[in-house]
Amino acid sequence: MSAAMSAVIETEEQSALRAAVAALGRRHGVAHDRDALWAEAGKLGYLGVNLPEEYGGGGSGMAELSIVLEELGAAGCPLLMMVVSPAICGTVIARFGTEEQRARWLPGLADGSRTMAFGITEPDAGSNSHRITTTARRDGGDWVLTGRKVFISGVDLADATLIVGRTEDARTGRLKPCLFVVPRDAEGFGRRAIPMELDAHEKQFELTLDEVRLPADALVGDEDAGLLQLFAGLNPERIMTAAFALGMGRYAIGRAVGYAKERQVWKAPIGSHQAIAHPLAQAHIELELAALMMRKAAHLYDTGDDLGAGEAANMAKYAAAEACVRAVDQAVHTLGGNGLTCEFGLARLITAARVARIAPVSREMILNFVSHQSLGLPKSY
Repeated sequence: MSAAMSAVIETEEQSALRAAVAALGRRHGVAHDRDALWAEAGKLGYLGVNLPEEYGGGGSGMAELSIVLEELGAAGCPLLMMVVSPAICGTVIARFGTEEQRARWLPGLADGSRTMAFGITEPDAGSNSHRITTTARRDGGDWVLTGRKVFISGVDLADATLIVGRTEDARTGRLKPCLFVVPRDAEGFGRRAIPMELDAHEKQFELTLDEVRLPADALVGDEDAGLLQLFAGLNPERIMTAAFALGMGRYAIGRAVGYAKERQVWKAPIGSHQAIAHPLAQAHIELELAALMMRKAAHLYDTGDDLGAGEAANMAKYAAAEACVRAVDQAVHTLGGNGLTCEFGLARLITAARVARIAPVSREMILNFVSHQSLGLPKSY
């Protein structure tokens, strides 16, 4: 982010945080040890900057957490589990968990010593959360969960997974969403790594829940407010996905600009030619515009405007993903053949950038949301 933009929309504390995290990212760099970076970021208080101070967090919000992820990404060392562990799971537990759940989980999530994955996607549900078939039934004082999940990130790294299941409403018989903390070693909780052509430390998994028995306190929040609690985690997920995409796009453009300044084929560096310079400038503009929307979304969320944050977070995720894909494409193209080599490390971002378009919600579903919720057009699904 440019200094001028930071001065307009960031506090001195946020700008100082941005500078400190950027320095941490530069120190670790692209060839970083993920575990060492995660541990240091946790020790410095960056991983839990959004969590309550009384549980070891920084007492700030999504604005600050998104700064951390964006700057690490811009340095070439993003931490994908930040999207899941402190942003989704930490937020849900902080807002809706019992005192015992907060005390058990939040200190570890804040300092990075514990992590939590998030399981919502299912093989036959896709973007339609109403088709989730993972069910939870009461059995005495326990809950018993049965179902499947797919494309769940970092389950092997996590101490537990926050699973979205559905329980039966005793009054109507209809299924309603609820969230459960499932320990990684719970009996009947299985995982299988999904082979991916994605160069990422965090692997993707298919989960099976075969009569997984959980105590009553595994339920997070109020059984009758599951939908509210679920969306309280999804808005941060979209904001942080935008931060992930922005960091990646900034890193790619930075590498391309550095190359264009030095690479000389004729009498001047290739960056002096408008055919090279203009597309890079356009990509930079698009990233800056997406960053503004992400800041708006984070601000609305942090001030308690969940409805406004829902619209802005979806728009931010859409804008950042599109800007990231174009930035990475232009960066690779700027380097030509070198853009596909391991030496420059840009080609791997082609697949990674596509993830931001697909997950956690596709751009088409965001357009559905905006056309229906923002513009008032008839619902198409």
